[in-house]
Amino acid sequence: MEVLYPRCAGLDVHKTTVVAGVRLVTDGEVAREVRTFGTTTASLLALAEWLAAQGCTHVAMEATGVYWRPVWHILAEGGFALVLANAAQVKNVPGRKTDVSDATWLADLLAHGLVRASFVPAPATQALRALLRTRKQLMRERASHTLRLQKTLEDANIKLDGVIADLLGKSGRAMLEALVAGETDPARLAALAHPRLAATPEQLREALRGRVTRQHRFLLRLHLDQIDALDAAVARVDREVEADLDPFRAAVELLTSIPGVGALAAQVIVAEIGTDMAQFPSAGHLLS
Repeated sequence: MEVLYPRCAGLDVHKTTVVAGVRLVTDGEVAREVRTFGTTTASLLALAEWLAAQGCTHVAMEATGVYWRPVWHILAEGGFALVLANAAQVKNVPGRKTDVSDATWLADLLAHGLVRASFVPAPATQALRALLRTRKQLMRERASHTLRLQKTLEDANIKLDGVIADLLGKSGRAMLEALVAGETDPARLAALAHPRLAATPEQLREALRGRVTRQHRFLLRLHLDQIDALDAAVARVDREVEADLDPFRAAVELLTSIPGVGALAAQVIVAEIGTDMAQFPSAGHLLS
């Protein structure tokens, strides 16, 4: 089989170690060497120096959790052509001997062009992706606290979410704050509603007639504070995204011209696939 990359290496990346196997072809003879390095910055720099000294041009590693990321970042500065392999695809390639290490096998596959590279976005795109994925997680946590808030109200037999569309809107928040403060009169609580609220005063009074204990008030306060803290964190992420958006602003504006695609959705699309569509040979590659 034709050798595409005569001087290459495969990396078996773990949390605390990186096993590097180099494969060097000289005058038709194949030489192999395997070394183990730590994952501290100093050790990874030593790995990069060793690979460069061996004359390696291409390096492949498997996408192992998040452990590959710092290895990738440091080797990318060394001028190597990096390939991120899908672990399942590599294991399904036939012909591996049982006594061959993961690093050596990966180097052999890379040398013959048998490693299908996974998409790794540019650093600026990775940074935007990290921010927006963090935002998504924060919003999930917010939704979780909102659900717990609703369960606490149900336990107190307060049916507010049945008559108000947005429990944490202006009217709902005012009533919740009053409940936490110790107000129990349904009429006084209902009077806090905005005049344009769809629910009638009678519906509100009926929904707000419950049995709120000290424990209920404690839990309501706890979840409201958590929701406020998460809202503040999301706002900070949004400001950071806006500060980093200049390289992608044109793409985001173009995407928002599509009916149904808002600014946030456009930012997420750009963060996930980047702006260079030449990286994807076909629509099927992009979809996968």
